[in-house]
Amino acid sequence: MLSLSLLLVACSSTPENVTTVDQLPSIYPDYTGVTIPDGIAPLNFNIRSDQEVEAVDVVVKGSKGGQLHANDAWARFDVDEWHALTAANKGGDLTFTVCVKQDGKWTQYKDFKMYVSKYDLEEWGLTYRRIAPGYEVFSHMGIYQRDLANFEESAIIDNTQLLGQCVNCHMTNRTNPDRMVVHIRGDHGATLMQIDGQRDVLAAKNELLGGSMVYPYWHPSGDYCAFSTNQTRQGFHEIHNERIEVFDLSSDIFVYNPKTREILEDSLVSTKEWSENSPVFSPDGKTIYYMTCRQVEDPHDYKNEKYNLCSIAFDPATGRYGNKVDTLFNAVRMGKSLTWPRPSYDGKWMLFTLIDYGYFSIWHRESDQWLMNLQTGESRPFTEINSDNTDSYHNWNVNSHWIVFTSRRGDGLHTRLYLASIDENGRGTKPFLLPQENPWEYYDESLYSFNTPDFSSRKVEFDSHAAAREIMSDKRNTTKVRQ
Repeated sequence: MLSLSLLLVACSSTPENVTTVDQLPSIYPDYTGVTIPDGIAPLNFNIRSDQEVEAVDVVVKGSKGGQLHANDAWARFDVDEWHALTAANKGGDLTFTVCVKQDGKWTQYKDFKMYVSKYDLEEWGLTYRRIAPGYEVFSHMGIYQRDLANFEESAIIDNTQLLGQCVNCHMTNRTNPDRMVVHIRGDHGATLMQIDGQRDVLAAKNELLGGSMVYPYWHPSGDYCAFSTNQTRQGFHEIHNERIEVFDLSSDIFVYNPKTREILEDSLVSTKEWSENSPVFSPDGKTIYYMTCRQVEDPHDYKNEKYNLCSIAFDPATGRYGNKVDTLFNAVRMGKSLTWPRPSYDGKWMLFTLIDYGYFSIWHRESDQWLMNLQTGESRPFTEINSDNTDSYHNWNVNSHWIVFTSRRGDGLHTRLYLASIDENGRGTKPFLLPQENPWEYYDESLYSFNTPDFSSRKVEFDSHAAAREIMSDKRNTTKVRQ
């Protein structure tokens, strides 16, 4: 069985008497042929081998000039030198020459390339939930943030500060953390909104809603936030390769006005016969996209819970909804179910996930990403980024040329974060795993999964200690339904 050597060498070892082989090096993560943004953290990698690795020597040359050299127990690049090389080769490529020392002998492998995109990332970093991949208890979890230019990771809020409460749905406004919302589930449940540094801790439930305020998405103006209210249940499979299922007893969508603490409902998106879920605003703020399915009466019929993509008009000036619902993608007709719609911020694309049934795609191995052209209505499987395992929850960067999404393509169990680029014609690039200083040590010795990722234009400023005291105090501001 292949393993990754983490042997630390006491000093560098210069390749000599090198044997050349006509095969690519077996590296972890697989970064061969990926497209990266200028300024990303170094894409360090380990060598996969069933023999002890004594040293790794890598020379990287840019097609537009410049080079850097690394010699260590794994391919570990200097951050500043890496940034300088990627900046000099924006729109070009990098060629990697890898030599590996094993049993006192050096082997040079076939060169491979990475490509430096012409598209800027324009984001400081990522936010995401980090959680152990358990089924019955959520254990240690938190909302974390990561600087994409280096390897610095820090907690925004962690449930060790909240006596084990579940910290889940979080969202900023078009990657700007001036508007942020976090949902807390448990005995001290709450919906916490932070607007321009001021926190507002809301009661998790309004009895008139029949559920909590979950799956948030900000209006581009920041004046509204759309939510679902869901009554979810989970069950466990007795079938090999199927572990858990999350399904809705009922769900509706609504828009919330933070200034007035009013819930804005409408009978067209709050029905007894249908489950409406996961609302998102269009980039111009005049449309709400959401998913809907016919309500399943018997939980044993969960495989008949299948969602389509719908839309309804929204007037930001009055907070009123339109008078009709349109179906944009009929997944039910395909025998499938659509979940997690996310429009690009330039209004050109809709990224969504397609599964066999339900909407909680992280437990569906067949889960794949699809891309819709919002101008033509044409949709296709996003084969450039899909794998043979679960590919799921996703978000766009602010210029709509980069996405972050979750995938279990690594080991089939842990959900990791991947990034990919999209061009003007909607063509994607080979995704790459979120870089780490020592990838093998970080990922394969970690018990955590990563989900609900989003880009962040800057580091989130959040007083987690004060927020934790407010949450644990159970003092809540109440919401009201607009009459």
